[in-house]
Amino acid sequence: MFINNFDPVAFQVLSLEIRWYSLAYIIGITLGWTYCKKKLISNQHTLSLFDDFITYLVIGVILGGRLGYALFYNLEYYLENPLEVLMIWNGGMSFHGGLIGVIIASKLFSSKHKVNQFLFLDLVALSAPIGIFFGRIANFINSELIGRATDLPWSVQFILIDNIKRHPSQLYEAFFEGIILFFLLGYFFKKNYLENPGKISALFLIFYSSFRFLAEFFRSPDPQIGYLVLNLTLGQLISVLFFIAGLILFYLKNNEK
Repeated sequence: MFINNFDPVAFQVLSLEIRWYSLAYIIGITLGWTYCKKKLISNQHTLSLFDDFITYLVIGVILGGRLGYALFYNLEYYLENPLEVLMIWNGGMSFHGGLIGVIIASKLFSSKHKVNQFLFLDLVALSAPIGIFFGRIANFINSELIGRATDLPWSVQFILIDNIKRHPSQLYEAFFEGIILFFLLGYFFKKNYLENPGKISALFLIFYSSFRFLAEFFRSPDPQIGYLVLNLTLGQLISVLFFIAGLILFYLKNNEK
């Protein structure tokens, strides 16, 4: 058993606290941006637009993630405390909300520059596992999104939460949604799937949703929601919808003339 007693604050500059979760966002976006520019983008026009797109991307991730959390996971609370929606430093971000935000941001940017939306969504899909990996590691350090109780030898006791031995579900997700997904999508990138924009995005939805659905069996449900239909969590139900969307998108792109 491992005892988790990490401080959520990485370091402090005067009175400003720099938290691990903030660092995860910064590192994930920076490495993803570098990976796209150095390894993925060969078209000069796309490369020239990509730096401008990053601004849209960051706004989409933050706004979508925060609003998604408020709408999907804690609507009643934020209806009573609407100003707290703006207090992102208090925590509470939804991956699926951030994904919707990225889709909207990509649509706006692509329409403005008259390019295929999936050119940028595919690049985001290929690099997103980097950010997901660091985000899940930050979740583990912060003792949040904790796992279900277990007596397995690699269980973790999050002493900031309770004395129960739990699955390190954040690390499961970091491995599958981060590392494995990164290499899976990289394999399809090498198969020239970028030549048909949209296929990589579809595969991202399919694989991520599958990994997330399975990982949620080891993760405690959100206490304000609990278990829902068929004893599944809200994260699992949303993942099913995104999985279906991925299948439909892949079918459409695969049969495109």
